[in-house]
Amino acid sequence: MYLPRSLISKLYLHLQNTRHPLSPPVLILVALEPDSLCACRILTRLLKHDYIPHKIQPVAGYADLERVGSELVSPMMETRGGAGGVVVCLGVGGMVDLGTVLGVEPEDDETTFGGVEVWVIDSHRPWNLGNVFGGFPLEPETASAQGFQARTPTGIAGGRIDRAYKPGKGGIVVFDDGDIEDELDKEKDAYLALVDMPEIDDNGEDLDDTDSESEGEENDEPLARAGQKRKSWSDMDEDEDSEDDDRPRQRRRSNSSSPIPDSPRRPAQRGLMSLQDPAVFSSSDPADPPSAAQPPKAPSARTLRRRLLRMRRENEGVLRKYYRMGTSYSEPISSMIYSLASELGREDNDLLWLSIVGVTSMELYGRSSAGIAVPVRAAESRSTSGWMGMRGARIRQLLRDEVRRLNPPEVGSSSGRVTPELTGIIPTTARSPEDTSIRLSPEPKFLLIRHWSLYDSMLHSPYLFSRLKMWSETGLKRLHKLFAKMGVSLVQCRQSYSHMDMMLKRELRIKLLKYASLYNLDEMVPTIDTDGKDRGGAKDGWGFVRSWGWRATLSAQDVGVVIGALLEVGKVAATEAGVVESASQSTQDVNGDYAHVQREEWLPRFWEAYDALEDIEALKAGLPTAQFLHRAIFNTGTTIMKKKQITHLRAFRMCIVKEGPEAAVFVHPGALTKLALWIGEALAEQEKDATGGRLAHGGRGTPLVVASIDEKRGVYVVVGTGGGGGPDALSQSREAARKRQEEREKKNKLRDDRRRARQAAREERKAAAAAARRERGGDAAEDGEDEETESEASDGSDSDSESEDDEDLLGGAKDRGYGLNRFGTAFQDVVAETNARVRIDSFEHCVVEVKKEDLTGFLESLSMKAVVG
Repeated sequence: MYLPRSLISKLYLHLQNTRHPLSPPVLILVALEPDSLCACRILTRLLKHDYIPHKIQPVAGYADLERVGSELVSPMMETRGGAGGVVVCLGVGGMVDLGTVLGVEPEDDETTFGGVEVWVIDSHRPWNLGNVFGGFPLEPETASAQGFQARTPTGIAGGRIDRAYKPGKGGIVVFDDGDIEDELDKEKDAYLALVDMPEIDDNGEDLDDTDSESEGEENDEPLARAGQKRKSWSDMDEDEDSEDDDRPRQRRRSNSSSPIPDSPRRPAQRGLMSLQDPAVFSSSDPADPPSAAQPPKAPSARTLRRRLLRMRRENEGVLRKYYRMGTSYSEPISSMIYSLASELGREDNDLLWLSIVGVTSMELYGRSSAGIAVPVRAAESRSTSGWMGMRGARIRQLLRDEVRRLNPPEVGSSSGRVTPELTGIIPTTARSPEDTSIRLSPEPKFLLIRHWSLYDSMLHSPYLFSRLKMWSETGLKRLHKLFAKMGVSLVQCRQSYSHMDMMLKRELRIKLLKYASLYNLDEMVPTIDTDGKDRGGAKDGWGFVRSWGWRATLSAQDVGVVIGALLEVGKVAATEAGVVESASQSTQDVNGDYAHVQREEWLPRFWEAYDALEDIEALKAGLPTAQFLHRAIFNTGTTIMKKKQITHLRAFRMCIVKEGPEAAVFVHPGALTKLALWIGEALAEQEKDATGGRLAHGGRGTPLVVASIDEKRGVYVVVGTGGGGGPDALSQSREAARKRQEEREKKNKLRDDRRRARQAAREERKAAAAAARRERGGDAAEDGEDEETESEASDGSDSDSESEDDEDLLGGAKDRGYGLNRFGTAFQDVVAETNARVRIDSFEHCVVEVKKEDLTGFLESLSMKAVVG
């Protein structure tokens, strides 16, 4: 069941009113990612304010989630001696059947949930529809209520919770950010139709022929008489298809790592519908029209079975298409939890900052409406390009509005004094020792500029790396030439930015704008009104900065980079050798319990990152780790690009990280994903240069697979990133196709007008010539009087041909799965078709582990799959 956005505070208010200090603690399951950590910080602040006991449990993957379910969640059930309670999943389990994974909904058991209520707040898509439209304890079965929907508890309609719903009995509650109500109507109808269908085995028979041909067969199942026990569909299949008795019954897949569930599970011990139950078919089949002369003949059991099979296949096709559409991301969960705090009237600067950091971290990790993909940056459509398109722009604008509301301007600002950020200077210090405000800042697309030199900050920026092509000597010369044009010496730009000359800082923005267009860097710095006024309060492209008095001033991007580095590398000594040693600790006990060794590694990292979100000194201590990680990304990415270690396969490009001093860092999926996005953005720029500024694949970059070897464990960590796209890219492509079609229509109209004018002139000449011949008394068809040859067949023929992509886009052939990352389903297909030993355990389904010996066959089979929608 799902909780609509308008009722986001309903369950929390009930928890607030029913919990006391002696109640069982709320169990919070948190994914190991910055957005989930920020959401957890916001939620725990709310719980502490209301004196609600809680426990935080980090979760690394699906295997760990199952372990937590058996050890912590299942014992909470009242049927197992527990007292019930609430489990909150932050970034965890939205794509799998949580009832089975956590053990609160055993198969073929009516006593489900046992008072355990699971809240699911997750930005991963697609949803598991069993959680969204099911996931609640059914009411007791009666003679009048036997189906799934008939036994739905009060306050739930079609899986939607309304105001009449009373929590307390347990269930799985998905927090809807708006996507479910806006986009899943078709999937809801299909799901609800399937759960109320009778059980029936599908032997794959062809249903293309009409039902009427089997109406009069003598071997059909006779109709049920009054008082006779009704047979289930499985009984009929045994009678009709005895040769299939040894075929195993189709069961729902229970693999927790599978992103593609099967048909929804039906309630156990549910009353089966009979063949003549009118609820099975709401309308008659057009192949069986009733006769006007005699009463309509009742359809036979075979006919009804075939109709039911056809309906079932259609509905299963709808769900299958949804699950195979590809992975994507919706609103960051830190933003969702901040919305909850706002509904409760608890918003403040601390919670707002956590939400800003969480949203910013999603962009840093490439998690967009197209899945994990290279950001699509198009100068001609800035408002709908980049992270999450229009939705991302709306979220950022709401955050900017909240910053203005909770951080009013200083009293002295009304005297006409212009703040430094409005002149283009990046704020690096607080305004006073007590300043803890959040400010908007014209942040350039540099990396850790406050904590690095200007040279290093620009050198390690993925934006500049791809556009200046800094993996080559020519690219580095471009960077040096840019500094020379701006009048900044290499000695000055290698100083710490905070200690650079103030005049140089003031003029930096103007100089960057002056020469940006020469180097394809038009989006390097955000726009600023020349008069210093904030027209309409938009400030598109501006970042967020917060101060902690004189102790530090950091941007939200700085914090997101540091938190991510602490999770991926861990807090280490300042020496780079120590970092490499820490990154290799997961390999120290290969023969032992790997899961235990892995937990020993990432648990300290989680708590270090969790503490750093509210401890500025711990956050500052993580800066060297972040700098090392991005040096490793730059060095490794430069080596791959310079040595041309990227292989072109049919469906994607591929590279393997095998050697190098920092190779051990990339055994972590998060670090490997950042490297893949870094390389992918460089490849996208190469494609634009090769195609005249236009990306291939319908405005998207080429998908990329990056693998990193873990020698001690003998496995490759593999990540697949998309080339961008998603719903906003689809709308842009449709708009571009529509403009091209309008231009073609204008050309065609002009060509038709010219053709008609020429035709009229010819007719006039023919009439004049005929009149002249009649006056001379000659033949109307004299030789030599042929009209001029028409040349319109070749006139403008090139504009008659339309691009197939344009026809698809304008005709609606491309659906909402356009451009989504389909590596997750492709990985599943390869595992099902080959003998490759693959471990799929990450919540990011585009990340897998493959045995070293099986990588070649795995990639060969993968190259034949569709990896981007």
